[in-house]
Amino acid sequence: MSTATKPRHIGRNISRIRELRGMKQEVLGEAIGTSQKYISVIESSETVDPAKLKEIAKALGVTVEAIENFSEESVFSYFNNFYDNSTAGSGSFNNHPSHCTFNPLEKVVELFERLVQAEKDKVEYLEKLMKRK
Repeated sequence: MSTATKPRHIGRNISRIRELRGMKQEVLGEAIGTSQKYISVIESSETVDPAKLKEIAKALGVTVEAIENFSEESVFSYFNNFYDNSTAGSGSFNNHPSHCTFNPLEKVVELFERLVQAEKDKVEYLEKLMKRK
């Protein structure tokens, strides 16, 4: 009986890490200078170009090795050990602290500010139209 290891699906690993980071495909695409559609193609691919994988890893805030060796079990192990304060030598993430590159609340505030400005512009435009008549 042989115990052949199943090759890792790199695209699926990228997808899971991205989801765990709370990042949308569109945001990841912008971070590496591509489209959401291209990220979708990458995430459905079993293999990924090493140069592109390095860019993606940087955008996700993880190492290439973390993407290549990602497994659901290692995530649970990492967080269980992290919250037990016994992180030395455990997990496959090398215990790098995660650095969120943006605050989701700030993004919501920015969105509302843009919406308010758009409404102000619309009102101003409509007032100009009304004055012409």
